[in-house]
Amino acid sequence: MGPSGSGKSTLMHILGALDTPTDGTYFLDDKDVSTLSEDELADIRRDKIGFVFQSFNLLPRATVLRNVMLPLAYEGVEREEREKRARASLAAAGLEENRFGHLSNQLSGGQIQRVAIARALVNNPSLILADEPTGNLDTKTGEIVLDTFRKLNEEQKRTIILITHEQDVAEHAKRIIFVRDGLILSDAPNNKIK
Repeated sequence: MGPSGSGKSTLMHILGALDTPTDGTYFLDDKDVSTLSEDELADIRRDKIGFVFQSFNLLPRATVLRNVMLPLAYEGVEREEREKRARASLAAAGLEENRFGHLSNQLSGGQIQRVAIARALVNNPSLILADEPTGNLDTKTGEIVLDTFRKLNEEQKRTIILITHEQDVAEHAKRIIFVRDGLILSDAPNNKIK
């Protein structure tokens, strides 16, 4: 966590293999990400990392199910398997099955964010990066989304990095890293979480 301009997004871009560090190294699953080619970075993003953005980034004219199936199409996964995995991801993200055929403009903000979470899960990534995932949501809906992340972490053992500038959102994490001016100022377990 940290204030606007602190370097949170830059750190997320490096962790997400969208940018490479100008100095130092970054290992993900025993691979030095900082030395990989653009194609290898794309493979890492496709296979190992799920992204959840504040702005959701869903295709407005595609159904919920098709939005979640899309990353699997890029992998060449057969349609039947894509649908099966998308349905499982949507269920894991807590979206009701009767919403799978809806368009995003037919959903609430919390439902849309759960679709975005499902899309991040569909490739079974080892790392999920969530950039201000509650920023466009009211408090109650934000709590539902944060509870979804908690369940994914506890029940499915997903590693989730939640980027925020809000203390009350950060308090849902097991560990809080505070960043300012591109530097890590503190890195400590959250004693309020068991």
